[in-house]
Amino acid sequence: MNLDAVKGMYDFTGRTVVITGGAGILGGEIACALAGCNANVAIVDRDPALADRLLVRLASTAGRAIVVYGDVLKQDVLQKTAEGIVGEFGRIDCLINAAGGNSPRATVGPGLPFFDLPDEAIRKVFDLNLLGTVLPCQVIGKMMAERKEGVIMNISSMAAFRALTRVVAYSAAKAAISNFTQWLAVYMAQEYSPNIRVNAIAPGFFLTEQNRFLLTEQGTGNLTLRGKKIIEHTPMGRFGEPDDLLGTVLWLLSPASRFVTGIVVPVDGGFSAYSGV
Repeated sequence: MNLDAVKGMYDFTGRTVVITGGAGILGGEIACALAGCNANVAIVDRDPALADRLLVRLASTAGRAIVVYGDVLKQDVLQKTAEGIVGEFGRIDCLINAAGGNSPRATVGPGLPFFDLPDEAIRKVFDLNLLGTVLPCQVIGKMMAERKEGVIMNISSMAAFRALTRVVAYSAAKAAISNFTQWLAVYMAQEYSPNIRVNAIAPGFFLTEQNRFLLTEQGTGNLTLRGKKIIEHTPMGRFGEPDDLLGTVLWLLSPASRFVTGIVVPVDGGFSAYSGV
């Protein structure tokens, strides 16, 4: 294979990528990168207005991008959303399940021990992360099964690799996503087509709106004790930046990883490799 062929693997011209939670910090960065690689990008979010900040960047990219309403916890809504995207672009080639997050009410802390976590808060985190990954895979994955090709990429977490203190519901939900990723990869390849691949990335510690209250102090922006511990246990010595994910994401979505399915790739600055000594 020559160099031009390798470069061509990262040209997404004519391919459509759906990103749930695409208006978020990480999903938005991925959307802009894919549009820059000539992809048709459909940003799906319960609040499409959140994607307004991306429109200027997306307008200057080679690919086309649309922002559409969708709710990852409502299968009937997802079905209509997917049909609308197919009507716009003709088909869906890739699905990125970036919708997810944590809740302070499902997080153990001073004044809120594990035994007092509200069941509805735990359920909300489970539903948003796990069910919010499974349902899009059912709706859009079925379209891929009918065409016998496609790529699905889920978002796991470092919390799935290591049991992190405090974030009990989030950790369990992300661990379930890692397991589901492996299960779905086998199912799709054996039951429908080896040309349907399912993988996940496991980001390390990135500052987002969901975890900022745990890692930085609200008034000063200084690191909390938890934030300091994370940096101390990250060999690269920093939090991740959204564009640190892009190389791995583009690889997993592209033909460059055509013999890769059922894996969860850490993008964590070495956190999962470090024993602390």
